[in-house]
Amino acid sequence: MNKSDYETLAAFRYELRKFLNFSERAAADHGLEVQQYLALLAIEGYPGRNHVSIGELAERLQIAHHSAVGLVDRLEGAALVKRRMLPEDKRKVIVRLTSQGRRKLEKLANVHRRELKSVGPLLSGLLQQAVAES
Repeated sequence: MNKSDYETLAAFRYELRKFLNFSERAAADHGLEVQQYLALLAIEGYPGRNHVSIGELAERLQIAHHSAVGLVDRLEGAALVKRRMLPEDKRKVIVRLTSQGRRKLEKLANVHRRELKSVGPLLSGLLQQAVAES
């Protein structure tokens, strides 16, 4: 690696961190912690369905199972998600968004999409530079 490679990696990391800071502020502006927004997004955006188990949510967010339980507790307390046991397996609980949760997610996702339209080309360019062989 040469100096230019390090500069590109540093620039990519900097721009990515700026986007993550934006995401934290946007979530707060909408009355959520960023982790709550990410949970709503993970639930609604799960491949092939719009519900998840607690274990799947923990995996998607890369957090411990008990942390996912606490997060779902807070989201359920805010009426943003609903959990229920599967009739065929009473040990398995699934979580899905309420209509209020879906509205909150849609607003925040639109804010994020607008920001990505702005910073996406820069991030994409830096990523392409970072993975290109020097």
